[in-house]
Amino acid sequence: MTYSDTTIWWIIAILGVGTFLIRFSFIGLIGSRPMPPWVLRHLRYTSVAILPGLVAPLVAFPAATGGSPDPARLLAAAVTVGIGYWTKGVVRAMLGGAITLFAVQYMLG
Repeated sequence: MTYSDTTIWWIIAILGVGTFLIRFSFIGLIGSRPMPPWVLRHLRYTSVAILPGLVAPLVAFPAATGGSPDPARLLAAAVTVGIGYWTKGVVRAMLGGAITLFAVQYMLG
């Protein structure tokens, strides 16, 4: 099924407005008031929950291999988690994982 360019742009615009309204309802309407400590505690774990949910399918079922697990990606993910846990640094973990991925792919051919 193909969509016209106009349809795609309408979908993008509607999703953009919807995203803005969701964020504004939280930040714009509640932003000037202090939040309860239990809300702040839960919000601290939002990125920790979302990022693995985005990355895990790309590691377990990569499109580059037709959806089958790949040793290079699995090792790179393990190295990324290990470096992140050990150093508590996101950038170092991502760089370590990327270097591992490219090095293992180069060694495996």
